[in-house]
Amino acid sequence: MAMILLTLAACQSRTSGPEVGGSATGSSAPLLAGDPVPRSCSSPRRVRVAAAADLRFAMPELIAAFRKTSPDIAVEPTFGASGSLVAQIENGLPVDVFLCADESYPEQLVQHGLAEAGDFFRYARGHLVLWVPADSPRPVESAGIALLRQHDIRRLAIANPRTAPYGRAALALLEKLQLAEAYRDRLLLADNVVQAWQFAQSGNADAALISKSLALGVPADKAGRWFEIPPHLYPPIVQGGVILRQASDRQAAEQWRDFLLSPSGQKILARYGFTPPHLEPMGSSANREKAR
Repeated sequence: MAMILLTLAACQSRTSGPEVGGSATGSSAPLLAGDPVPRSCSSPRRVRVAAAADLRFAMPELIAAFRKTSPDIAVEPTFGASGSLVAQIENGLPVDVFLCADESYPEQLVQHGLAEAGDFFRYARGHLVLWVPADSPRPVESAGIALLRQHDIRRLAIANPRTAPYGRAALALLEKLQLAEAYRDRLLLADNVVQAWQFAQSGNADAALISKSLALGVPADKAGRWFEIPPHLYPPIVQGGVILRQASDRQAAEQWRDFLLSPSGQKILARYGFTPPHLEPMGSSANREKAR
């Protein structure tokens, strides 16, 4: 895989698109640009959250539900690829809680002394889907994995495997299917999984391998069609988080973590396709048949 990653890095696309960064409020509208949200005068306390890009569409609903139980605490999220966020945290990014798309990056922060081992937690398990725009002629729902073996996918968007866990899962899938070499020059690398979706939605790519949470959360006018990749075809995407030593309001950070792990938080995450981190995902027999 190391050689493939070196090759992919050399041909990473420079296609323009909105950066993923900034903040989100309780609004149901997705925020794809980076304007900070001013803190409310009625919320003197805050939790600064660095969140993996796959949480982009789920976060507004999570924040709205959390504010109902903790109205005095404002949640201020920043989104990006997990690897990019951890690098920023190690370079002084002022955040209180890190919500990652895998376990290794929060563990890295513990190892580097930026968080305590007891403050690490697992909050969800993510899932990979093959996504195409609604007007695409490609029958992704019926073809399933076979669509990846067809030559009409000229450009396939994935998140950069160097910094994005979903990108690593996508590359592992292609290797499992013995398609990594076939796609070596056809991959369009995105900064994060949201940008991978944007590449396919805008027509810069024919299809994208993205998180199920994005496929379920995209706005109605940008919704597409997708097929869930059987989970046995790629490594588990167990998503971990950690409270940082630098947390300015530790009690508020703990309340946010406890909400995510509560039945209410887990119910919202489930609506966006996440499953509990300790449970094996349920791959349908239909999906397994299409994966053969």
